[in-house]
Amino acid sequence: MTELSSHEVTQLLLAWSDGDQLALEKLTPLVYAELHKIAKRHMRRAGENHTLQATALVNEAYLRLIDAGSVRWQNRAHFFAVAAQLMRWILVDFARRRKKLKRGGAALKVPLEEATGVTRERDTDLVALDEALTNLAKIDSRKSRIVELRFFGGLSVEETAEALKISPRTVMREWGLAQAWLYRELNRTEKGGVAEDGS
Repeated sequence: MTELSSHEVTQLLLAWSDGDQLALEKLTPLVYAELHKIAKRHMRRAGENHTLQATALVNEAYLRLIDAGSVRWQNRAHFFAVAAQLMRWILVDFARRRKKLKRGGAALKVPLEEATGVTRERDTDLVALDEALTNLAKIDSRKSRIVELRFFGGLSVEETAEALKISPRTVMREWGLAQAWLYRELNRTEKGGVAEDGS
């Protein structure tokens, strides 16, 4: 998204928060296209063995965002941070329902390297990733939010920094630490181990 359209989105979000329904009409095509790009990335990560489509994910997330009419939007980054959290919940709920239907069968898989930059090829169970992020949040909520914003929200380092009101350098440092922690936690989970110290 260009600098101009990013500013435009922020202005429309603020106007919508103030009750301007015309702002919502103008905002919809701008954010919908961006949400669709994010959803398509998630669907590519999920591979071919899933039934949830990018458009369905966007529609569900968008409906929940619109229903959040009482939210006082701060800016574009805040909007997409909330969208990231909603997409995470939707995808994890879908994976849990699917896993339950298969009675413990294969859940929706997500290549972790796309989120963490891990060099080895490996798929990660989306439910396991969600549980690992929940565990990380108990230890360090900011690192968990950084992963959520970057992985589920598709936000850049700069957008993540803006959403969390920290520096891009801090985002990069904590992103790297979170990657290592998640990689170790997911490996431990796959091997059936339990973290002794939560780290």
